[in-house]
Amino acid sequence: MSKLLLGDNLLFGGVNVKNGNIFEHGFIKVEDAWQNNLQHISLKIPKQKITVFVGLSGSGKSSLVFDTVAAMSRRELNETFPSFTQQYLPKFGQPHVGQISNLPVAIVIEQKRLTGSARSTLATYTGIYSLLRLLFSRVGKPFVGYSDSFSFNLPQGMCPQCQGLGYVDELDEGKLVDPTKSLNEGAIQFVSFGPGTWRWKRYANSGLFDNDKPLADYTSAEYELLMHAPQQKLEDPPKGWYKTAKYEGLVPRIKRSILYSKEGEHHREALADIVEHKVCPTCHGLRLNKKTLTNKINGYNISRVTSMDLVHVIAFLKKVTAPLAADVIRELQTKIQSLIDIGLGYLTLDRNTGSLSGGEAQRIKIAKYLTSSLADMVYVLDEPSVGLHPHDIKLIKQALTRLRQKGNTIMIVEHNPSLISFADYVIEIGPKAGEKGGRVTFSGTYPELLESDTLTANWLKKTRHFRNGREHKGQLVLRQITLHNLKEISTAIPLGVMTVISGVAGSGKSSLLTALKGKLKENYIDLAQAPIGVNIRSTPATYLDILDPIRRLFGKGNHVSTQLFSYNSKGACPRCKGKGVTITNMAFMDPVVQVCELCHGKRYNDEALSYLYHGKNIAEVLALPIKEAAVFFDDIPVLKNKLTNLIRVGLSYLKLDQPLTTLSGGELQRLKLAFELDKKGQIYLLDEPTAGLHLQDTEKLIRLFEELVVQGNTVIIIEHNLDVIIAADWLIDIGPDAGIYGGQITFSGHPQDALRVKKSRTGMALAEYLRRD
Repeated sequence: MSKLLLGDNLLFGGVNVKNGNIFEHGFIKVEDAWQNNLQHISLKIPKQKITVFVGLSGSGKSSLVFDTVAAMSRRELNETFPSFTQQYLPKFGQPHVGQISNLPVAIVIEQKRLTGSARSTLATYTGIYSLLRLLFSRVGKPFVGYSDSFSFNLPQGMCPQCQGLGYVDELDEGKLVDPTKSLNEGAIQFVSFGPGTWRWKRYANSGLFDNDKPLADYTSAEYELLMHAPQQKLEDPPKGWYKTAKYEGLVPRIKRSILYSKEGEHHREALADIVEHKVCPTCHGLRLNKKTLTNKINGYNISRVTSMDLVHVIAFLKKVTAPLAADVIRELQTKIQSLIDIGLGYLTLDRNTGSLSGGEAQRIKIAKYLTSSLADMVYVLDEPSVGLHPHDIKLIKQALTRLRQKGNTIMIVEHNPSLISFADYVIEIGPKAGEKGGRVTFSGTYPELLESDTLTANWLKKTRHFRNGREHKGQLVLRQITLHNLKEISTAIPLGVMTVISGVAGSGKSSLLTALKGKLKENYIDLAQAPIGVNIRSTPATYLDILDPIRRLFGKGNHVSTQLFSYNSKGACPRCKGKGVTITNMAFMDPVVQVCELCHGKRYNDEALSYLYHGKNIAEVLALPIKEAAVFFDDIPVLKNKLTNLIRVGLSYLKLDQPLTTLSGGELQRLKLAFELDKKGQIYLLDEPTAGLHLQDTEKLIRLFEELVVQGNTVIIIEHNLDVIIAADWLIDIGPDAGIYGGQITFSGHPQDALRVKKSRTGMALAEYLRRD
C-alpha cells in the first residue's frame, strides 16, 4: 500500500490516519455528546443515506440532531468568514460535544411558518415571479416596458392607489376620534395619542387648532387639516413646536408610522378595531397599474397567471411557444414542477407567504433544494410528516429519495411509522424522556429495529383494532357550507363521541372546523388556536399558575414576605438578577453564557434560600420533577390536582422551573391540554394534537380523549394520525385532493367502513396501514 507522510498525518490508500485513528468517511462520527439531556453519547450516522431519529418526546432527539450536529456544522461554516462578516451572521453556541468528524455543511429545514410582509407571495419567495416578469417583458403584447414594469413592489409597475398591495386600508374615523370632545378632552381615541403624550403634542402644540373646541364644531377645512393633511413643515411654528418636526394629518400619520411599520405589531388589537381592508377600487386586487395589465400572453396578463394554481400555470406555460421565451419557460417549469411533485399543486402563485402552514413552508423549502446542484450536504428535517396526510407523505418520500440520490445525507427527527419504515437507518434515543433519556437505545436498519426490544419497536409491532362506535347524543348539522374551497357541503357531526376530520393537506378540513365554530356559540374549548406564547421566564409552574401559591406557602410558613421568594423581586440573586446565568457579550463571537458563580444557577439570594418548607428551600422545590412535586404537595389539593393533570398527559418528567423554551412542540401541546381537563358538557376542538408525539404518547393522548368522552364531552379533531382515526367513533373525510380539487366530503361514517370507499384517501391509507400490520 502506498504511503505518504503529511506532517503528523499518514495517507494510506486514500484513507487518512491521524494519531493511529482511522477516519471513517462513510459516517458522521459524534463522540461524547452531552448537550441538554444527552448522556455523553457517541454514535455514527451514515452519510449519503436517510437516517430517522426516533424516541419519546423529550428523549433528546432534537438535542442530538439540531442542537449538536447541525449547530456544530453551521457554527464552523460561519467561522470560515472574516470576523467582520460573522457579526452579521446568526449565532450558534458551542455545542456540548467532544468531537464531530466528517461533518458536511448542514441545511436545516424546520417546521416554521414563512414570515413576510403583505408583499411577499409564493411567487416572489420562490423566485418564480422574477422569471414571470422576464417572460412577459420579452414576449407579452403590447410591449409596456422591461421586467421592472411588471413588479408590484416597484413604482414602474405598481398600482398608484394601493401601492401594489391589491387592497386599501380604510380607517374608521368614527372610531378614531370622538367629535363631542376637544383635543384637550381626548378627542383622539387611538392608543398612544391621549392628552399629554408626545404624539398628541404634535396636534395640540401645532398652533393650528383651538385645543378646547369640540371636533364637531370644526369647519370642514379644520377637520381636513386635522385628519387628512399630508406631511409638511409649518411656516410659522409656535414656541412649543420642535424645530425639525413636521405636521401630518391623523389618518396618514397612523398609516405611515403605525399601520405600515413594525409598531403595528404592538397595536394589532387596536388597529383591528379601526382598520378595514378593502379591494383596491383601481386595480381590483391585481396590484399592477392599468398599462402593465394590458400586456398579455395568449390572452392572459401576469396577474391572471399568478391567480392560477400551479397545475394550471404549467398548462399555461406549455402553450407559450415563442423561441425567445424557451429558456425562461424551461426554468419556470422546473421550479413549478418541483412544487407540484411534492404535493403543492393546489397553491396559487399569489398566495401570501404568511398564510402558509408550517408543513407547506417546509415542503416549499424541500422543493427549492430539489433543483439545487449542491451535493454532499446534510439536510436536517424536523418532522416533515406534520400536517400531512399519508397520501402527501408518499410525495415527501419521493422528494427525499431524490435528495439522497444526488449524494446528500438526510437526517430526520420523526415519529410517523410510514417515514420510519422508509429510512435506510434508524437511531433511537431513550429509553425515556428528560433525565431518564439521552442514550442511544438502538442503531441499525428498520428490519433490525423490528427485531429489537426497544420502546419504538414494540409500539410499531402492536396490533391495531377499530373500536366499536359509541351511540351519539344528538348531532351538529352543517348545511351548504361554501367557506374557502368547500363546495356547498352538508354534514352532521355527532355529539358525545370522538370524531376525526381527515383529508389531504389543503383539502378543506380547517375550513369545515371554522364553519363549525361559527355555528357554536358557547360551551366549546378551542385547542386548535395558535400555540401558547413562551419565553425564557415561562415555566410549567407559571403556565399552570401554581408559582404564586408555592410562594405563599413559603411566606406563610416562615412568616416573611412572599416577595422574598420571587427571583424577579426581592429574592433575586444580586449577581445574575434572578436569571441563574451570567451572559458576557463577546462582540462578533457568540455570547458566553455561564452558570452564575454566586447562586450556582438557583436564581435566589442567600436570604431566600435560608427559608425551608417541609425541609426544602424554594430553589429545591422548583427543581422537582412534576411526579415528585405531586407527592411533595400531596396535602395541597389546588397544587396536587394541577400537577396530576400534567402527569396524565405524560409530562411527569418535566421540572417545575424548566423554561418552556426548552420544550418540544409535542410537550407544549400536551401542556395546553392539561390546562383544560376535567370539564363536562364541553366540545373540545383540536387540530393535529399528535404533532410531535411518539407512538406511546399518542396512545396516552387517545386514552385522554376517551376519558373526556366518558365525562360527557364531545371531542372533534383534525388529524392525519391513523392510530387516532382507528380509535375514533366517527370519521369525516374531506377531499379527494387539495385546493380547488378538494372541498368535498368523500366519506362520513364509522372509520372501518371507509376501507371500502376508493375515493376516500383516508380509507385507502387505513387499508394499507392495516395490511402492513
